[in-house]
Amino acid sequence: MKLLLPIALALACIALAISLYLTKQDDTAQHENDASAIADFSNQVTSAQSQIALRNATILTFSNSLDEAHAATLVFSNHLLEAQSAVGLDEEQITNLNRQVAEASSQIQTLSGRIAGLTNQFAGLAAQLALTKTTLAQTNQDLVQAYKDYALLENRFRIDVAERIVVDRKFNNPAQLQAQLEKLKKHPAGIISAESIYAGLNVEVKSNGWCHVITPN
Repeated sequence: MKLLLPIALALACIALAISLYLTKQDDTAQHENDASAIADFSNQVTSAQSQIALRNATILTFSNSLDEAHAATLVFSNHLLEAQSAVGLDEEQITNLNRQVAEASSQIQTLSGRIAGLTNQFAGLAAQLALTKTTLAQTNQDLVQAYKDYALLENRFRIDVAERIVVDRKFNNPAQLQAQLEKLKKHPAGIISAESIYAGLNVEVKSNGWCHVITPN
């Protein structure tokens, strides 16, 4: 009975030692697994941190790009506003120019009508001037002829006056008058007519009393 107890204790100790060994082995394996898992997790954390850092850099780059794009958008927006303002001014100027062109066209049409009227008036005045020149030329010719007729009439009048004075003196002289009577007795005159009275005077007398001097040859 005394021998069984030590044996049982020895067996129990052996079993305990085996259990402890197995437990230690399990703990060692679990520790190694945990260490490996921790190392993997640490590597994953490191990789995640690297990826996060890379993503942060990417995000920063994207943020900078976004800021640049926003700044470019603002500049483009300002340029667009300036362009719209310029387009508005150009449209206003075009409207003013169109209005001025319309007014100029209306004035040109009015001036064209006036020019046409003045052209017609000028043509009428030119015709009147030509007629006046023709009339003046004819009047000048008539005046020249009148001056010639007047000179001839004046010359003939002087001759006629001189002849009348001579005849008057002859009739006032008894001897000349007696000689004229003797001449008429020997050479009686024919029937006295207007044509015979004005014969040789270079004067043409119409029935209405109008006289015209005939230029002597």
